[in-house]
Amino acid sequence: MNRRRLIAALALVFAVNISLITFAQQAQAATYRQGSSGEQVRIIQTKLKNWGYYDGTVDGVFGSQTTQAVKYFQRKNGLTPDGIVGPATLRALGMWEESSSGQNTEVELLARVISAEARGEPYSGQVAVGAVILNRVEHPSFPNTIAGVVYQPGAFTCMVDGQFNEPVAESARRAARDALNGADPSCGAIYYFNPNTATSSWIWSRPLILQIGNHRFCA
Repeated sequence: MNRRRLIAALALVFAVNISLITFAQQAQAATYRQGSSGEQVRIIQTKLKNWGYYDGTVDGVFGSQTTQAVKYFQRKNGLTPDGIVGPATLRALGMWEESSSGQNTEVELLARVISAEARGEPYSGQVAVGAVILNRVEHPSFPNTIAGVVYQPGAFTCMVDGQFNEPVAESARRAARDALNGADPSCGAIYYFNPNTATSSWIWSRPLILQIGNHRFCA
């Protein structure tokens, strides 16, 4: 009788393990395509809409308009434009978390600067700081890598006052992903500064684009 119970218990454990493995595999292989629906589709639509790829209704229903928006996003980000949101597109959308052993170094570096320079600022202001760094990468007057821009001498106050080494706010990581995925609330700015603390007359001479929170973003 005890042997039967042991066999039954082992069989149950085996079945549970198989179910967990299957669930994990399905989660890793999650894809969204025309006909899908739910909260994840709503998040996809929201991101695409915020970044200017989608102008339809955010309703959580993956229809033909969402498919076209996904294809547009994929083309712009060097992905296969198949209209299917799989692992690669999820990563590009900032919806696929990196494992702790393989963290995206660009995200972490960008997030560290955002956290140090814009902690406490509105979320759009945090994304804007990240966008300024990326705008500099594309600008001929600055280094052409994120690391080059960040470590350029005198570029960021946080590199000399110790703030760069402080713990990174989670909102800064989200902001870094959004900036890397194309969000730019700064409207193309390549400079920003806090008018309450800025002492350089030169920075005040830069053409103002807009102000978000305590930061003025300039051309």
